[in-house]
Amino acid sequence: MTPEEYKKNVETLKKWAYAYYIEDNPLVTDDVYDKLYHEVEAFEKEHLELVDPTSPTQRVGAPIKDGFHKAKHLSRMWSMEDVFNDVEFEQWFERIDKQYPGERYYVEPKFDGASLNLIYNNGALQQAITRGDGVEGEDVTNNARTINSIPLEIAHEGLIEIRGEVLMTIEEFERINKERLERGEQLFANPRNAAAGSLRQLDPKITAARNLIFQPWGVGVNDLDFEYLSDLMAYVYDLGFRKPPIRRVCKSVKEIEEIYRELGEMRNKLNVMLDGMVVKVDRIALEEILGYTVKYPRWMVAYKFPAVEKQTCIKDVILQVGRTGVITPVAVLEPVNIEGAVVERATLNNFDYIEKLDIRIGDMVTLIRSGDVIPKIIKVLKEFRTGKEKPIERPTHCPVCGSEVLDEGALIKCQNLSCPARVVNAIIYYASKSCMNIDGLGEKIVEQLYEAGLVKEIEDLYHLKMEDLLKLEGFKERKAKKLLDAIEASKGRECWRFVNGLGIEHIGEVASKKICEAFGLDFIDATKEQLLSLDGFGEEMAESYLEFMRVNREKVQRLMEIVKPSAPKEEQIIQSAFTGKTVVLTGTMKEPRAKIKELLEHLGAHVTNSVSKKTDYVIYGEDAGSKYDKAKSLGVPLLSEEEFWKELAKEGITP
Repeated sequence: MTPEEYKKNVETLKKWAYAYYIEDNPLVTDDVYDKLYHEVEAFEKEHLELVDPTSPTQRVGAPIKDGFHKAKHLSRMWSMEDVFNDVEFEQWFERIDKQYPGERYYVEPKFDGASLNLIYNNGALQQAITRGDGVEGEDVTNNARTINSIPLEIAHEGLIEIRGEVLMTIEEFERINKERLERGEQLFANPRNAAAGSLRQLDPKITAARNLIFQPWGVGVNDLDFEYLSDLMAYVYDLGFRKPPIRRVCKSVKEIEEIYRELGEMRNKLNVMLDGMVVKVDRIALEEILGYTVKYPRWMVAYKFPAVEKQTCIKDVILQVGRTGVITPVAVLEPVNIEGAVVERATLNNFDYIEKLDIRIGDMVTLIRSGDVIPKIIKVLKEFRTGKEKPIERPTHCPVCGSEVLDEGALIKCQNLSCPARVVNAIIYYASKSCMNIDGLGEKIVEQLYEAGLVKEIEDLYHLKMEDLLKLEGFKERKAKKLLDAIEASKGRECWRFVNGLGIEHIGEVASKKICEAFGLDFIDATKEQLLSLDGFGEEMAESYLEFMRVNREKVQRLMEIVKPSAPKEEQIIQSAFTGKTVVLTGTMKEPRAKIKELLEHLGAHVTNSVSKKTDYVIYGEDAGSKYDKAKSLGVPLLSEEEFWKELAKEGITP
């Protein structure tokens, strides 16, 4: 084979692979493909200097890793709000339609797999990162390169993130489980778990042998200028990615629900798992206008297929105490298999829920589970009652420490800050990866430290000594030093990690970041009004935060003196008429809303979502709605987008 023939053969292999893996339309038989593949492979072994990095042979063979490194996404990968029936979906639709009637909606299937973010730079696959916590995940680039439906190069200049789902076909899932059964290995519960496990293999050759599929569903960072998401996704598919079986643009609830039913009928005919469909506002500019809650984008929703229902019996009820002291009743069930997962426990939410459904120990009940949703009891089958069922009593004392509890109706709380369950769970959470990331401080070690009397609260972690740890079973000098070094390394971590690690009810990672961005290291003194001005914050979140700081102020201050969390990096503020002002944006802007918001923040303005008497300016674009009207009624100064840019131009500030 000459170098010219080699190049021609590589292109032929790529053409055949594309037809097979992307179009599901094989052009040649497997033996013909394999014969040419091995000829190309043999040439490459003899001519290493001529190997084409995009050759299909280069998808396998990277060295085995010791572990995966963390990597940050270029832009956040958000979770989606779930709805489970037509009533919930119509409520979501009406919230948008009421403000922006006649909008287009883009609909695609929701595949049940493992989310992956692909970063391409000037056409080359640069990095592949698992979803992780949405901000950072694990770098699985070598494994992603083995997936044939992921192009190693695309015809796109510049930087682009292409997001999608890594899937395993049902056929492949059954093949792998059959092999695992023959080897006496634990079986995968379902194709989604199998896909996620296959993607995270330290040996890329194992990933390559699993025949995974990548199905795109979205785009992150990009420099494209499409008006509609449907056109943007068409561009992605034209780059060489797999197309979904259905993708439509709709304008009404009726059209969307027809597609929902169509997908439901198609569901069992496909060779991959679907758990619903995704509905997104099609006009890209409207994404920033609608914005985000702390957890979800407001402009998209997962319309899930009906949850699988099964019947089983409640054998007992146990009480769990969380890190905030809330006591949660959990039903112990007669084991039941739902979509490959054996369910033995189900949440009972709270004691008001138990009383509302009249749930008793010994009852036959209907249980639902959908995707990753925690199994939940939705109905008591009272016709099966024998009279031997036992009522579930509201606890008057903590099941762990025995202290009297605070009964708030729906919620029952243990108020004892020294309660072992609160202490142990609080420390486990504080040390977790999304908080202070103290490597090696897992559940068993925290329990061991607590039982030995070495830690009674988070602060005690920072007073541990080598001699303390060496007295514990399983600790030798190397392990003890590694743990102490990890605890020491947590000092100086970002402010938001510290706040998140405090375990304040309703305040998670996203909320912690917003708090620290707004107040820096003065977060402890934030007022209710200031908290409510933050994007996505409501009364419940603000009250929970304020109550926690009132009760634990001294402890938090002592811990801060030890840990010395780092403040968010301060940006150089450009002085202008908007410095120190509170600004609200509304309507459709000619420039992207995110760009205007970022500019205002560079100018020292505080950009919020709600209009009040304390708002200094409302900057509006076309189709400005209720915020414009409210500003007018309150006498808040209004600036059109054109006036805003003119005002900046007077001060010599350009976008």
